Amino acid sequence: MEPAQPTQAEIKELREQLLKKVEEDGASIPGGIHPADLARIQDGDDWLRRFLLHNDRDIKESLTMAWDTCKWRKTFGTNDLNEQTVRKDYLQDGSMFSYSRDNDGKSLFILKCKKHVKGQRDLEELKKCLVYWFERLERQDKGDMITLFFDMSETGLSNMDMDYTKYLISLFKMYYPFYLNYILIFEMPWILNTAFKIIKTWLPEKAVKKINFVNKSTLKNFVEPERALASWGGQDNYEFVFVPEDRNGKGEKKVHFADNQADSSPTSETAQALPGLKIKISPTDLIVFNAEGSELTGSLSLTNADDKIISYKLKTTSPETYRVKPCLGVLKPGASVSVSVMVHAGFQLSSISKDKFLVMGMPLESGDISNQELSDLWKQKGHSATEINRLRCSTTGGSPADTSSRNGGILASSSASSVDKLSLMCDNVAKLVQANKRLETELGYARILQNCLVLGVAMCLIGISYLIYVIQGVSEIEQESCPITHYANA
Repeated sequence: MEPAQPTQAEIKELREQLLKKVEEDGASIPGGIHPADLARIQDGDDWLRRFLLHNDRDIKESLTMAWDTCKWRKTFGTNDLNEQTVRKDYLQDGSMFSYSRDNDGKSLFILKCKKHVKGQRDLEELKKCLVYWFERLERQDKGDMITLFFDMSETGLSNMDMDYTKYLISLFKMYYPFYLNYILIFEMPWILNTAFKIIKTWLPEKAVKKINFVNKSTLKNFVEPERALASWGGQDNYEFVFVPEDRNGKGEKKVHFADNQADSSPTSETAQALPGLKIKISPTDLIVFNAEGSELTGSLSLTNADDKIISYKLKTTSPETYRVKPCLGVLKPGASVSVSVMVHAGFQLSSISKDKFLVMGMPLESGDISNQELSDLWKQKGHSATEINRLRCSTTGGSPADTSSRNGGILASSSASSVDKLSLMCDNVAKLVQANKRLETELGYARILQNCLVLGVAMCLIGISYLIYVIQGVSEIEQESCPITHYANA
């Protein structure tokens, strides 16, 4: 049954109380509420209506949830998430993605559980990817509900990450109001029943009613066969490929830049004035990556030596390999910024010298601009920005094999959270299951050996019995033939 819609008076009251709280307590949030979220409160009813629907039109609870959501979004940097600010390799591995729709027309957000193994990936980066997808689907469907699809075929206890699941549920409970249509759990192994009983306790009663366990024969009740993937027993032969979000209607362009500048050997200068705009960069033409613990990082410094405000942006020929913080920003006259460049885990670094970075610049009329507005400006006018300088990449502090090994250890060293005791229990049970499998294998070999021994003993006994039978037969024949022989001799 559809919930009763909030009245315009209720929406207006929530807006007034929320704006009043922003005015009174906004200073408690570093930098204040994000302008995009403030605009959603001031200029539209849809977001406020969702808070009221989520809380059964209780204005007090809706106000608390809306305020907490605004604070979290600013602290988490929700509005600034995009393919350049999250782990793109996590987006590309197919462990989470959106495809197709359910019978209600809601987008499916699919978690391919067998691709996730607890402790193998950075939990904080996974959280960013989840929020990235939530935000992307909100923009795509204009805040409409989504259906959470757990594809649990071929999964085991090692794929059950309670901390990860708990965070996913908390997003629906605390920060994304009236956003969950169904939870579909596809072909869950029986061994995970206990874990899901615990998960149910984290959900409000209304959400528990949305959980549906499905298989290939019952999925059609929620997803039409022509919309269901072939692996679910459907007719759609889609194979996952990550497609970047098209927020301009133009799609994403892969980064390339011409090698129109002759390679220069390193000089003794520590900074270089760049053409077109008075920006200084250090080092001049080479980013050197050093191993710092389990990470491989490099850095460079940009200084605005001009009398006007300048925005900068860094691009690379290999965007999937590096994470740049900050990759773009604003420099007022005389200001400097230190840019960190980190190599994503798992990438081979032996060919790192082939990669290049491009520093670009654009003059601004005002430095009072949000990160989202700056990002949009670069998308609109980036083609006319000044190409300032190109930097090559190099490694030091060990051989390529050594640095590759250290970099590959980033994910392996990620520590698993111990917030929930069940998480530890699942780990221990997983170990017991593995030990049990080994024991079953060994017992299987023992049974085979035992059967072979029994068969061998039986064959020996049969052989001995047959031999005794033959000897006895020969003996009787000899005894019968002896008198005849004696008589003949006589």
